[in-house]
Amino acid sequence: MILVKIKRRVQRILNDALKNDIKNTQLLSGKIMASLNEKKTIQNLQEVEFKVFSQWGDDGIIQYLISQLDITDSGKIFVEFGVENYTESNTRFLLINDNWKGLVIDGSRKNVDYIKGDDIYWQHDLTAICQFITKDNINGLIKSAHIEGEIGILSVDIDGNDYWLWKSINVIDPVIVISEYNSIWGYDKPYSVIYNDAFVRNSMHYSNLFYGTSLLSICDLAEEKGYDFIGCNSAGNNAYFIRKDKNKSFRKLTCKEGFVDAKFRESRDKNGRMTFLNGQAKYNEIRGLTVFNTRTQKEEIL
Repeated sequence: MILVKIKRRVQRILNDALKNDIKNTQLLSGKIMASLNEKKTIQNLQEVEFKVFSQWGDDGIIQYLISQLDITDSGKIFVEFGVENYTESNTRFLLINDNWKGLVIDGSRKNVDYIKGDDIYWQHDLTAICQFITKDNINGLIKSAHIEGEIGILSVDIDGNDYWLWKSINVIDPVIVISEYNSIWGYDKPYSVIYNDAFVRNSMHYSNLFYGTSLLSICDLAEEKGYDFIGCNSAGNNAYFIRKDKNKSFRKLTCKEGFVDAKFRESRDKNGRMTFLNGQAKYNEIRGLTVFNTRTQKEEIL
């Protein structure tokens, strides 16, 4: 019995050491890629992509942008919501590698407890709040973390009311905004889901394809708020915007110029099984549903 306990303890020590080695290798690789990218002159954001903790190549894009933009020390703050347990996110590498201050918000108590139990929570200036976000509470949640005024990055990815939340935010003035978009609606449709406090993607339609905002709608909103659209990641799910007064070197793109059509296939049938739809088939799957046209300010049926 004693020997079994010793073996288990040794195995735990080895597992922890292996995890640390993997993490350190990831961080070192990210640091090398970031240092190589920061002096590049690029034609599009995809050229500087790399992945450490982001779902796609957004770690690289973020590192490149912060190396090119004038962000003061006091502005090295990020706000990200829709982070789940924060092991995969747009800002985790930024937190660890660049030691920025941050606020993350998720609606799951389990996820937030996980974040608070993670070593990064005591190692860095990170605040995690458990709250289902609405357009009415988002400003109060941000202020409750003592964050106001100019910050470096706002990352919006909640698979639902993304357009409405950014539209509502007025207590912070980010230099960079990263917003998820739904490429199913192309580059010429000004569509968003209709605002609903209780919007949850997988319960609104079985296909898992009905969510968020089109790129055109979020680009229109960015222009209203004083931001230039500078492109999307190669995955076709995140759009990047820079505040006009800070944008000295990035060409402002039209929605059509910067649009990237997502190739990932995450559709499901009525029983929850993956169906791997692509192209026009994805759009056809949600025909007949009602969306909000952000230009006409009216509801439309797809």
